[in-house]
Amino acid sequence: MPEKNNRTGLTWYTMDLHLHTPASEDYLQPEIGYLDILKQAENKGLDIIAFTDHNTVAGYRRMQEEIEQLKLLQQLNRLLPEEETRLTEYQRLLKRVLVLPGFEFTATFGFHILAIFPEDKPVRDIEHLLLELNIPSEKLDVGSVTVGASVDVLTAYKGIHDAGGMAIAAHANSNNGVAMRRFPFGGQTKIAYTQDPHLIAIEVTDLTKKGRHSTASFFSGNKPEYPRRMHCIQGSDAHMLTKKLSVQNKLGVGDRTTDVRLQERSFRALRDLFESNNFSRTRPHQLSSQPAYDFIRDARQEGATFVQDFHEKITVRGGYLYSIIADVCAFANSNGGILYLGLSAEKGKSFEGVPRPKQGIEKLKSEISKRISPELECKFEIQETEGKKVIQIMIPRGEDPPYAVDDNKIYLRTETETGMAVRDEIVEMVLQGEKKKATPLDRAQADPLPIPGSKVISKTVSDEDEIQPNDPPRTGVEIVSVTKREGNTYYTVRDLRNGSVVKNVTFQSSRRLWHYAISQYSKLPKDKENKEITWQGDLGLISRKKRGNYTSYDLIQRTQEGYRYYYGVTDDGIHGSWEGLI
Repeated sequence: MPEKNNRTGLTWYTMDLHLHTPASEDYLQPEIGYLDILKQAENKGLDIIAFTDHNTVAGYRRMQEEIEQLKLLQQLNRLLPEEETRLTEYQRLLKRVLVLPGFEFTATFGFHILAIFPEDKPVRDIEHLLLELNIPSEKLDVGSVTVGASVDVLTAYKGIHDAGGMAIAAHANSNNGVAMRRFPFGGQTKIAYTQDPHLIAIEVTDLTKKGRHSTASFFSGNKPEYPRRMHCIQGSDAHMLTKKLSVQNKLGVGDRTTDVRLQERSFRALRDLFESNNFSRTRPHQLSSQPAYDFIRDARQEGATFVQDFHEKITVRGGYLYSIIADVCAFANSNGGILYLGLSAEKGKSFEGVPRPKQGIEKLKSEISKRISPELECKFEIQETEGKKVIQIMIPRGEDPPYAVDDNKIYLRTETETGMAVRDEIVEMVLQGEKKKATPLDRAQADPLPIPGSKVISKTVSDEDEIQPNDPPRTGVEIVSVTKREGNTYYTVRDLRNGSVVKNVTFQSSRRLWHYAISQYSKLPKDKENKEITWQGDLGLISRKKRGNYTSYDLIQRTQEGYRYYYGVTDDGIHGSWEGLI
């Protein structure tokens, strides 16, 4: 049964939003009935399921028609005993399992998209949407994967969203997925297909996998090209009732599922979760025999990143409270993020937690409200890890940058650290804020508004700015140039995450990562071809350093114009030929 928390009113529910039925042409057990699917869902402990046949809603409609027919016979007193048993079972199971209507759409290039709708959505409305997405009327009940010329991925996302549904990229990292590897389409297209605002979640096949090579980690908000953190789920993509050893790579009902923590078991609650920036309420399905799921433990494994950080205390003494407020400001000015209070990022280090978390939250809310301007709406939750209470703050990417502490202190996130913004960065934030305030017509005529820490996604999904194998890394900083004026040395620094260039940086005025880059740059030997640098073609590794839970790299690149120097590059910024070097 669902695991309810009486303190929060939230309940863990198990769902499988990717179930096919005999209405799909490629279903492997056409003799199976819809009641059989519901029974198997109950046997697997599922609370929420969706029928997602290929380019049709016929399966869900046929189940409804069967139930209505049985009800009619009951009203006419013509119901046979076995039919009465069948109707009773339907009614019992539909109270136990929430069944959502939907379909798996085949967009152009063969990409698959799940469309999930509210339980009270009329089937005819969903069929009308399928027609609008160019599913031929003669194929509306066929359930075929091959449907001819449908619409592109982004049009499908928008159509599903506008019709009141949830657009989810189906098995995104696998065959027919919008993020699968080795498919010959450009990076800008892949960015658009996985970052579009009408896409509500991504279904992956490796949700249980840990580490930076997992799909969920890729879409965690740390990648400069993929700044929007995505909710990742898993589904069985069931084409049979139960898995058979004789049929490889095919799962049955409930064989690969996701747990979601909701206020109630409903489409609305599920959509609200996916539209939020709360990523602590989704997990791979947890068996009762497994150790309790602890997402904070996983977060500590990852450590401080561009979108998350940790603070051991929330007291004024020691400057802890101000550091928290500065981080909130920095995340709002950058890409949003999550703070965990009451513990450190250091794995294995003991911690006290927050003794009175409710009072702590009220204090934090008051301080953030008073000291950060303009107004910023953060969300707070009390979590538990290793038997101790900690506070989780979810900070959105601000809608009205720049945000300031005490009216005049503006902070930004630079990789794993928070630092004071300098003039050029503040100017850029002001310009972005002005673009956001512009009218829709003004925005349509202007360039797309960049997301901090990202490349601009063009309105035409152009691949002209495709990242090439030997392009600079995508995280860290570059020392662009050095000048001397009146005995002082000034550096021009480029933020590799967002491409912004800051001039007139001095060793004394630079924030931590820049300070490190300048100090390391000054130590470089004049002979760049010496044995201290590991070269592979025109790319060189100066050094690699373990910093807490992550590794950073200092790199050099040989060009026709000379050398380029990159410092504090993290794994998220490594791509192309740099991967071979590392």
